[in-house]
Amino acid sequence: MSAERHTFQAETKSLLRLMIHSLYSNKEIFLRELISNASDACDKLRFEAISRPELIGADELAVEIVADKEAGTLTIRDNGIGMSREEMVQHLGTIARSGTREFMNKLTGDQAKDAQLIGQFGVGFYSSFIVADEVTVRSRRAGTDEASEWTSTGEGDFEIKETEKATRGTEVILKVRDDDKEFLENSRLSFIVRKYSDHIGLPIRIRNDKGELDTLNQARAFWTRPKAELKDEDYQAFYKHLSHDFEDALAWAHHKVEGNLEYTSLIYIPKRAPFELWNREAHQGLHLYVKRVFIMDKAAELLPPYLRFVRGLVDTADLPLNVSREILQGSRTTEKIKSALVKRVLDLLEEMAEKKPGDYKQFWNTFGSVLKEGIVEDAANGERIGRLLRMASTRDPDGEPTSLPEYVKRMAEGQKSIYFLTAESLTAARSSPHLEGFAKRGFEVLLLTDRIDEWVVSHLTEFDGKSLKSVAQGAAELEDVVETAEQSQQETAFKDVLERAKAVLADRVQEVQLSKRLTESPSCLVAPDFGMSRRLEKMLLQGGEKIPRSKPILELNAGHPLVERLKETNDEAVFGDLVELLHGQAQLAEGGQLDDPGAFVKRLNRLVLGQAPTGRIIV
Repeated sequence: MSAERHTFQAETKSLLRLMIHSLYSNKEIFLRELISNASDACDKLRFEAISRPELIGADELAVEIVADKEAGTLTIRDNGIGMSREEMVQHLGTIARSGTREFMNKLTGDQAKDAQLIGQFGVGFYSSFIVADEVTVRSRRAGTDEASEWTSTGEGDFEIKETEKATRGTEVILKVRDDDKEFLENSRLSFIVRKYSDHIGLPIRIRNDKGELDTLNQARAFWTRPKAELKDEDYQAFYKHLSHDFEDALAWAHHKVEGNLEYTSLIYIPKRAPFELWNREAHQGLHLYVKRVFIMDKAAELLPPYLRFVRGLVDTADLPLNVSREILQGSRTTEKIKSALVKRVLDLLEEMAEKKPGDYKQFWNTFGSVLKEGIVEDAANGERIGRLLRMASTRDPDGEPTSLPEYVKRMAEGQKSIYFLTAESLTAARSSPHLEGFAKRGFEVLLLTDRIDEWVVSHLTEFDGKSLKSVAQGAAELEDVVETAEQSQQETAFKDVLERAKAVLADRVQEVQLSKRLTESPSCLVAPDFGMSRRLEKMLLQGGEKIPRSKPILELNAGHPLVERLKETNDEAVFGDLVELLHGQAQLAEGGQLDDPGAFVKRLNRLVLGQAPTGRIIV
């Protein structure tokens, strides 16, 4: 087959220019990326050789580095799985297919931040162009005799053609720029390998001046090494290899379990959210090894979806080498490992929250909304996850989050429940009239503004023996919480007003009643006891769900002048305007939309000008 030339998309050209000229401040990272890819290729061959052992034969899997000063080339060679012609177009063209536009959209212009995105989008191979004028990739797929050659200068297109290659695997040949000849020195290359790739579990060798191969790393699976001999920088280096992240991990835990189950786990909490975090359908999960043989890189069955931000691996002797996703899904062994891993992750988060609150705050700001899903999905660990939640509250005007255990410790004398309010934003929550009576009595209220919070509080109904109550729902407990002077006398005095107001609003409200929670605002809307919150109802309706709409309760503040004016108004038209105004204000205060904004404005203008609906002056 003759040579073919493929043109990258326009944004790919921009990305390559960005990477080559400005994105990387640490050029040596290119070697780490290429060695990591070579290691992955060898892992994939091991897996395929489970069913086809002839693919490996007696060969030792390894990575080889060759610097040719005369030719000005640097070669990174492996004897792993290799690629067919079609796979080369597909894999080396990934940047031109699916991830590029999203990658470019996420670029901020901050070099340090943008560099972190490269590994997440699987474009680490293109870091070759940081030091090379031209990159050539020769590859032969294991089990075939055909080989192909891919060549590009990084200017936006590449050429692919047939070639000759005696052995399986891939070699990446970099034509090194004149300014980067340091990467043709063995001493420099050896230093980089030991710095970044010492943890790789297969030999990384470099050809010396005598033509001999020197092994640069320990060539032992990182997670099998004793923890006592591993330093923090070793764990961080392995994390970057495993996750293709350019930033350090926030925390990690390394455990070896022996007994009824035999496995080793190494789990990491990243600092930065992967770009596919909110896609619950995306393949995510831990790397799975069986007896140190790589099986799959995203075993989602090992952790529940609400822990999908966790990176790491599991190596077990209790699963068959030919394990599939179907076997994992129905395996009791998998379920036991999964249960243990969930405990490990929660242990790690609890330890971070206790001993490194600054790190935990960073974690929460990045992954808190995902962890909240566990309240809904994992009832068995609901109490533990509840302790890890962080929420804004009325106690701290600057929005510094608090925890449920801290809230319970501060509960006022006589307070029976944990109070919360859900709202569209923190600003809307803090200005909500529902808080007024609670603030007057000194009761702290949690302010929940994530969309998922509506589902969280519907499942987390109790914590530490205290029930969770919405301050915007019902009034069954407010008798004991917010006291209004001469309540019974007011109810008698306003009995006729409430009946007339209910007649004006008809079937738009369930009831009109005096409020025990309002101290400053004239009115508010609350959901009935045991009913769906008004915010959740709104969210479901916006999402196209067909649900029966509930009628809110309109509460009036008997001490407010506008409500007092209702009692003094005999003109039914003026009374109706006042009631509609109070109802509209209550809708706006909770972030809702008016039924008829035009009519609301006209009523407001009439009342401000002292005019009755007929145009006569109100005396």
